[in-house]
Amino acid sequence: MDLPILSLVLAVLGGAVIGLLLSVFGGGGSVLATPLLIYVVGVRDPHVAIGTSAAAVAVNALVGLGAQARAGRVKWRCASVFAVSGLLGTLIGAHLAKQVAGGDLILWFAVAMAAVGGSMLIPRKGTGDPFVTLTPALTAKLAPLGLLVGLAAGFFGIGGGFLIVPGLMAATGMTMAHAAASSLVSVVLFGAATSASYAASGQIDWEVFLALVAGGGLGALAGGPVARILADRAILARQVFALFVIATAAYVAARALHVLG
Repeated sequence: MDLPILSLVLAVLGGAVIGLLLSVFGGGGSVLATPLLIYVVGVRDPHVAIGTSAAAVAVNALVGLGAQARAGRVKWRCASVFAVSGLLGTLIGAHLAKQVAGGDLILWFAVAMAAVGGSMLIPRKGTGDPFVTLTPALTAKLAPLGLLVGLAAGFFGIGGGFLIVPGLMAATGMTMAHAAASSLVSVVLFGAATSASYAASGQIDWEVFLALVAGGGLGALAGGPVARILADRAILARQVFALFVIATAAYVAARALHVLG
């Protein structure tokens, strides 16, 4: 797809905003990538938008994972079980999504966006076991959860962090900080698998992908200072962002229904 320079500039700026949001809030921002590509950048095919955003999310998450790993927050064994078991679900979800008409897929995507926004409004507890280790009992809990979350992530082309974090916490009892860090293992693998599926079908715009990644890196660099500024108002800022995601979901749904109608 040959997009004008202005569209690629908008993709860089959009990627910067998403990278900033991911860095500040730790999740939820990537769900804005697909509507950004469709309604701002001008990517006309919803499947291309989803495939391209999934690839960019995987790269941005990989950068974040490196930082979290250096800080020692990743519970690698628990995270690996969840991610590997979800890989099959991701591939199935991506395959199913490619069979759905673009307009219908965007409508379902709006539903997923609303769910992301709603989940961000739920208060989270930071307490938990920081020393949790993988056991056969935990494996039995993590594997099916990973499969289901991977299915959703693959179908909607999103990182799935809003499902992965509470899933890890519920299955293992780890702290939210460890769950947020460990979730990036799944986000990377799910995003890579989803984008590989779309790439095999020729449904990724690589120029837009590079623009999103470049912008995401800039946004991530700005995220640290912004997070410190918002530290005293973190809950309020997260709630405002959640409401923005829900409002965007309503807009996406209205546009999709108008096209389908």
